[in-house]
Amino acid sequence: MKWVMPTLLLLLLVAPVAMADDVAKYMELLRSDLRNSKTELLTEALEMNDAESQKFWPIQREYETELSKLGDQRVQLIKDYAASYDSLTKDMSKKLMDRAFKLESSRLSLLKKYADKVSKSVSPAIAARFAQVEAIVNSLIDLQIRAETPLVPKPKS
Repeated sequence: MKWVMPTLLLLLLVAPVAMADDVAKYMELLRSDLRNSKTELLTEALEMNDAESQKFWPIQREYETELSKLGDQRVQLIKDYAASYDSLTKDMSKKLMDRAFKLESSRLSLLKKYADKVSKSVSPAIAARFAQVEAIVNSLIDLQIRAETPLVPKPKS
């Protein structure tokens, strides 16, 4: 695990520098790299036997599919924020903030839903480790995005 985390962090730090012309292709490439890194990280951190692995990985893939949908919503939120940045009003700022809080809440609910599934299907200990690794990865992603996102400007009116 000690080698996978620096690789994941490096991926997140280098990503803004490697901007591609086609944002959709770039995002898919980042997601693919992130999925591969997370798979390596989870494999090492969870230390599962074959029987546990056979139960865990289909649940994790299902989780990633749903998480990807939330990721799409987050990308759209960032695009909307960027598009309205120079003309943000108090009302627009509030709506963007509410959407951001809803996404955060949805992501946490999703993690809890799948941690519960893993707990029932595999084991509570594996579920706890899964939730810990996901929290670490999500924190790194959040840190990178928040570091690159300018603060909301003072509203025009």
